[in-house]
Amino acid sequence: MGSNGPSVQRSSDAVRFSRDDTLEVLSNRRRRFAIHYLKQRNGGQTTVSELAERVASWENDKEIDELTHRERKRVRNALRQFHLPKMDEYGFLEYDVQRGTVALSAAAAREDFYVDSLTGGEIPWSVYYLGLSGLGIACVAGLWMGLFPFTYLSPLECGVFFVTVLVVSSLGHFYDNYYRMRLGSREKPPEVGRK
Repeated sequence: MGSNGPSVQRSSDAVRFSRDDTLEVLSNRRRRFAIHYLKQRNGGQTTVSELAERVASWENDKEIDELTHRERKRVRNALRQFHLPKMDEYGFLEYDVQRGTVALSAAAAREDFYVDSLTGGEIPWSVYYLGLSGLGIACVAGLWMGLFPFTYLSPLECGVFFVTVLVVSSLGHFYDNYYRMRLGSREKPPEVGRK
């Protein structure tokens, strides 16, 4: 956030979130869970209690009816006292303290937020593509020097193989980003159920 607070840039019809503000808001798991749930509701309004139950459910990896009173209360109080006012200040949502309701702002509803670097447990796409590039270099060098087992491959076969792998990888990367790692795109946030 920095000492100057949020730097939301507002114009007559749009709000632009700065990179720092977006990272500040998404740096907390409860806030990511809140955005995920509100995105699922297509920006529709909900009560703080309903939001807190869903966030507590994901946070504790339990169904809502299995939550204890203490688990619900802890999340509800944290949302009311800290997270929702902060997200409202940054322009990510509209929080009505008096009515106890919350909804995504129009700007946040239009934005896509991705959390692939926060989930852990997987090989990052950058490392995957680096490995694929290394394999490509090894194949080209093996073909050029006539090394075994590359002598069994023609340059055309090698090229077709790598183009196919690249297309499949790109489709997988697109699916991973758009359908798996985008807040609000699945029933549960990407990081729920990961240890």
